[in-house]
Amino acid sequence: MAAALDEAAGTLLAVWEAARERTTSRLSGAQLRAVMVVEQYDGINLRRLATLTDMLLSSASRLCDRLVAAGMLEREPGRYDRREIALHLTPAATRLLAELRADRRHRLDRILVGMSPEGRAALERGMREFDEVARRGEAATAEGWPVLQPSGERGDPQAEPESPGEPPVARTA
Repeated sequence: MAAALDEAAGTLLAVWEAARERTTSRLSGAQLRAVMVVEQYDGINLRRLATLTDMLLSSASRLCDRLVAAGMLEREPGRYDRREIALHLTPAATRLLAELRADRRHRLDRILVGMSPEGRAALERGMREFDEVARRGEAATAEGWPVLQPSGERGDPQAEPESPGEPPVARTA
């Protein structure tokens, strides 16, 4: 079962990567991941971004410099500590993520239309159950895998991970 799922997931990832290449070809994978984290945690500080993207602070800082130069991120002094920098998406980054999601969904729709109604229903049921189990942490936290936030959920940008042993929480676009 795991091997079959791994093979199918590879196909799904290929669809996602094709959409990413088309819509975000000017951003690296690390830059896109950082933009997604900032989307989820609007106002996040650099230290927290580095933690959630599993980067060194200096690397996250350079990555943010490039994203600011590319017009994807804005920096502003923190609300609580003026020495801290808060990160926010620009309208261009918001549009880019919307385009990415629209392209990905279009590509998925083209595949799903070829499936039987029963197959689509079974796939949706199975994916929802898979998602619920992963979110409960039964399959994720013991192995150190991140549990992803659903689209549209935002977290506290300054909150630390719940415990030192827990993996960072990240969301895909």
